[in-house]
Order: sequence, then structure tokens, then C-alpha cells
Amino acid sequence: MSQLLELSAGILDGTTDPDGTGPINRINFQLSSITDRVALVEAFSHCILFETDDGLLGFDTSSVQGGERVVSAIRDWRKAPFHTLVYTHGHLDHVGGCGAFMDSAKAHGHSRPTLVGHENIKPRMDRYHLTDGYNATINRRQFGQFSRRGYDISSDNAFLPKTAEAPDITYRDKMTLNVGGLTVELNHEKGETDDHTWGWIPAHKAICSGDFFIWCFPNAGNPQKVQRYPMEWARALRDMASKGAELLLPAHGLPIAGADQIRLVLNDVASALEYLVQETLQRMNEGAKLNDILQEVRLDSSILEKPYLRPTYDEPEFIIRNIWRLYGGWYDGNPARLKPAPDQVLAAELAALAGGTLALAERASTLMTHDIRLACHLVELAVQSDPLNQAAHEIRAAIYQHRRNQETSLMAKGIYGAAANESKAVLSDGRD
Repeated sequence: MSQLLELSAGILDGTTDPDGTGPINRINFQLSSITDRVALVEAFSHCILFETDDGLLGFDTSSVQGGERVVSAIRDWRKAPFHTLVYTHGHLDHVGGCGAFMDSAKAHGHSRPTLVGHENIKPRMDRYHLTDGYNATINRRQFGQFSRRGYDISSDNAFLPKTAEAPDITYRDKMTLNVGGLTVELNHEKGETDDHTWGWIPAHKAICSGDFFIWCFPNAGNPQKVQRYPMEWARALRDMASKGAELLLPAHGLPIAGADQIRLVLNDVASALEYLVQETLQRMNEGAKLNDILQEVRLDSSILEKPYLRPTYDEPEFIIRNIWRLYGGWYDGNPARLKPAPDQVLAAELAALAGGTLALAERASTLMTHDIRLACHLVELAVQSDPLNQAAHEIRAAIYQHRRNQETSLMAKGIYGAAANESKAVLSDGRD
């Protein structure tokens, strides 16, 4: 058994403390042989390789920043040409490294590899070009503070580089590939995206799950990205669990061996998503407002303690919001927010009632250690009422930094950290 499989087995059976192993999703650009003809390069995201009689078949190309290092690791393992590259979906950390694979093929005198993916990948790429600046902004907010850990996935010039090519061959629901005697069954289901693919490779009893399984709570609620689909996501996981796979190869995190263990983790993640959908829809059907649902629907803490369901990237609260958006639209049930007053006008009125901007900010400061959610509301109102108030920004920076340090998910840490940095920038400008 490979070292990666031994590590995941120890974490899942409780003999290895996941907090003592370092990140489960490692970004070290090292290739590990999983079996004689299967390998995985740990990157953001991973590239999974299958050796065939006609060359290499790969799942995903990693990011534009990591593509060359991924290809270099592969070339140290095998010199065979890249025959086919399958995109599990069109996110930048999965398609961004495409150019490095194409460059390698050209440099070695090999034929250009064939790109395969779902038919919605091309429309996604078109949307990225339309929203280039927006996507660059939110990815800096989401990942910028973590770039030293390898979460730097975009280029300096454009969010989606020109070298990230669209698939040559697309499909809608299912497709079977045969590459060098290896049969690969591709399956589409909505999940993190509307263009997601998971692969079943019968000869290896292996599943390439893309981002359907990521060794943390599913990324089904990302507050800054487009719609996600938790019920369909759960359905895909149930389908995977029914295959009897002996090898699970995710695009993030460690591979897992053993049919029983694979079935357990896939069904556990599916159950968590199904619970959130069921409980949210039940309350929506009863006429509850979004805020009421957010306060009422909770997963048992024991679920979130499982090493593959910890809310370290996304979290259930965000997923509830996404379920509401999917089935109910953007109106949250509070009529004052249907056509609201400008933020600064509302903030100025409340600051006046409170005795001024500084009074509002200082009240937020007193709440910071025992009601951080309310503290954030009040300090945000304070700086909105007087956007250049240095004292208010000093308190705001402290509150959001405190909140960032308390949060578990990368999503929340990124947003709160960015808010703290905004106020620090105002303070720096004031000193200049």
C-alpha cells in the first residue's frame, strides 16, 4: 500500500491524529505511485494519472501557477505522451495548468493531448472572461492571505489564462472513453458546479471524484461564487458509493482504499448534505424567513468532528444560504431589505441615535469577546456612517481580526481578514 493510502487509513480508523500529520490536502507537487499504473501529484488541485498502452490519461491539470511543477513530477515518473486529459470541472485550479501539458507535448514531439469534459465547461470559461475583474477580486479575498501555502491559482494578467483551453470532446450525461485498452466511464452531476464530472475506472475499481469529495465539509455554500447544488451533489455521492470501488482518488486530499471505508465516507457526506436540504426546505415550506432558518438548522457537532467533514473550507451555515438561494431566490423575508436605504444613510441615522460614530464603534468593541456577530454589525455601521474615521477603523480592524482568528473555514477567514486589512489600509493612509 502506498504511503498516502496508509496515511488516510490511519486517519479514518483513528490511529493517526489528522492534526499531527500536517494538511490532509497537501500542496507539495510530489508524485506518489498509488498502484503500478496509477499515480497522483499532490497540488492545488491534484493531477491523477493512469498509464495505458497508448500513453497517459490524466484527470485535471492543476492551476496555472502549478502546472509546470505538476508536469515535471509526472515526467520524472513516466516519459509516455499525454494521450487524454479529463477536466472534472472548469474551476481554475483544475483547468489552469493545461498550457503546461500542451507545452510538454510540443517539447517532446508528442501529439497534442485530447481534452475531455462536460458540455458546460465552455460556457463557464466564457463567463469567466465576462467577469474577469470580479473573479480576480474575490479570489484575492478568498485565497490571498493563504498564497504562501500554495493557494495562488490565477495568473497576473487574467483570471482565466488563454492557455486554459476548452474541451475538444464534450458530453451531456454519460460517456465512455477507451484509451490504450483502459475503459473510463464519465458521469455528470451537478454539485460544486453545473459542469462536474466523476470518473469510474472498472479495471482499477477506482473513482476519480473531482471535488465531490474534498476531505472537509463540501464546498456547497461559497458566499462569493455562483450557485451550488447540494441535493444533486448528495445524489452523485450515493451513486459513487454504490460502485463498490476499492480506490477513491479525490482532486483534493488523500486517496482512500477499501470498499467499506469508501462507501462510509461517501455516504456520510451525502447524509450531511441531505439533512441540510431537508431541514431548510421544510422550514421554507412552513413560511420561515432565512434568518430563522439560519438560527434553527444545525448539524450535530459529532458530524463536523469527522476528519473528512470538518468545516475548514466551507461551512453548513453558508450552504443553508445557498439552498435558500437555489429554491427561493434572493429575498430573505425581511421587507426592509427588499428595497433598502443606502448603507451609509442608514448607518449615519443609527450613529446619530447612538451618540455618534465613535460611540457606536466603542459599543462594538465592548461586545467583541462575547457577541462577535453583533459587534461586527455595529462596527460596520460605525465606519459606514463616517468612512474616514480613524478611531472607528482601528476598532473595526481589531474586531474583524479577532473574528478571523476564531473562524474555522477558509471562506470566513478570507472575508473577515480582508475586512480587517481594509481598515488597516485606511489607518495607514491616515498616518501618511
